[in-house]
Amino acid sequence: MSGPNSAPLPSSFDENEDFYNENRLEKIGRRLREEPLIPLGCALTVWAIVGATRSMRKGDHKMTNLFFRRRLYAQAFTIAVLVAGNLYWQKDRVKRKEYEKLKAEKDRMDRRERWLRELEMRDEEEKAWKERLAKGNRKEGESLAEMVKEKTAELKELKNQRDGK
Repeated sequence: MSGPNSAPLPSSFDENEDFYNENRLEKIGRRLREEPLIPLGCALTVWAIVGATRSMRKGDHKMTNLFFRRRLYAQAFTIAVLVAGNLYWQKDRVKRKEYEKLKAEKDRMDRRERWLRELEMRDEEEKAWKERLAKGNRKEGESLAEMVKEKTAELKELKNQRDGK
C-alpha cells in the first residue's frame, strides 16, 4: 500500500483477512460450516440410491420405487439448499472478487514501481559512468578499446584468483 498510485484496500477487508488467504482444506471446512445442509442433501441422495440398489437386488419393486422417490426428494432438497445458499452468500462472492481485483491492481502497481526504481538506478549509473569518462578518467593517449582490454584482463585475473581459492 505504498506509493502514490497504489490504492489502499477498503477497511471492510481488514476485518476478515483469513477469509481471503485460505487453502483448499480451509475453504472446504468453511463451506461446510456455512452451508451444512448441502452435504446432508448429498448424503440423503446417496442413502436413497444405495437403498434402491439393495431393494432391486432383493426384487422388492415397491421399496425400489419408494427409494427412487426419496432420491428425487433428496436431490430436490439439495438443489433448493444450493440455490438458497447461493443467494445468501452472493454478497461475499462479490466482495471476494472485488478484493482479488484490488490485490491484482496493487501487485501490478508494485511491480511497476520496482521497475521504475530499477530504471532510475540504471540511469544514474550510466550518468555517473559518462561523467567519469568526461572528466578524463583515462590516461592521455589511451583509447577506449585499450581501457576495455585492461579492465577485461583485471576481471579475468580476479576471477582466476577467486576460483583458485
